[in-house]
Amino acid sequence: MTTTTGVWLIGARGSVAVTSVVGALALRAGLAEPLGCVTELPELAGPGVPGLGALVFGGHDISDLTLDKKVESLVAAGVLPARAAGAVGGELAAVQGELRPVPVADTQLEVAGLIAADIEDFRRRRGLERVVVVNVSSTEPAVEPHPAHQSLALLDEALAGRERVLPPSSLYAYAAFLARCSYVDFTPSTGARLPALVELAARQGLPYAGHDGKTGETLVKSVLAPMFAMRHLRVRTWSGTNLLGGGDGANLADPAANAAKAGSKQRVLAETLGYQPQGSSHIEYVDDIGDFKTAWDLITFSGFLGVSMRMEFSWHGCDSALAAPLILDLARLTAGAHAAGRSGPLTELAFFFKDPLGDVPHALPDQWAALVAFVRGLHAAS
Repeated sequence: MTTTTGVWLIGARGSVAVTSVVGALALRAGLAEPLGCVTELPELAGPGVPGLGALVFGGHDISDLTLDKKVESLVAAGVLPARAAGAVGGELAAVQGELRPVPVADTQLEVAGLIAADIEDFRRRRGLERVVVVNVSSTEPAVEPHPAHQSLALLDEALAGRERVLPPSSLYAYAAFLARCSYVDFTPSTGARLPALVELAARQGLPYAGHDGKTGETLVKSVLAPMFAMRHLRVRTWSGTNLLGGGDGANLADPAANAAKAGSKQRVLAETLGYQPQGSSHIEYVDDIGDFKTAWDLITFSGFLGVSMRMEFSWHGCDSALAAPLILDLARLTAGAHAAGRSGPLTELAFFFKDPLGDVPHALPDQWAALVAFVRGLHAAS
């Protein structure tokens, strides 16, 4: 697929978005290997998804921090290599010109219209075949149910009033669908998971994917939990402590946002094991570790004749460097699905998410098999 594809980032000046953009530009220039990009593996590479060189970036953000200043901070934090960041400065300046402030208006319907207009202007000026809207903004608290969430007619009517009936992630999904764009939610926020938005996506014939990118502790859980299940070992408890710095960690200091994130981290266990072991995932903000994160997990389990055993593991990684290649993968795969005529939830992309859409397996090997079959279908259709 050689057509040019737009990637419209919600939270475009944040660490994950900027690392994604700099990474794409560096890979395009041959400055690094595409490590972490699963679409570059032989099993997935092919004509059914746009190449890295076909991606054009733009986006919205509430911040007015310039991209070069953000890159400076990410280089200083050890997230971005200085050589690669310096080499793509000119191209990064062009991306800076495609970023817009979040629109404001009296009603959410007007805001959605302004968001859609920004995206459509981006598509028109850059001559893009299609645009994928990707949410990499801060985690929101779980949404309170509202009657307008249940049908598109009720939602359209409610959005025209002064009441704020949609959280930001869902308003962006609404605007993306209005602009005839696919939508990916990399956060635990509500996004497109409302009946009215499912109805709108179906009406527009658009695919969407989500949610909550699987980059660290939960990725390990999705590998280890099937091991216990397949060996018929009874997991009694599984508890974890996650330490996060940076903007994501600061946002998760809010108890409501923290609860939304922690809930998605535990679901993989019940889905894979067939029962919910005792324990929970605790998330704590530690400013000093910056854009890095550390997780410690303790697992207790019973084996033959009820013998008690335990396993512990730790995970230390750079959140943005783990997430950024997945953003590029998801943008490419969702664009490929849109080009192939797919609409509705892309359940085959569960491989990338902690709490994926649809009734899907949560074991990573099963998700990988579904992903490979999905991408082969895209290649066959191209």
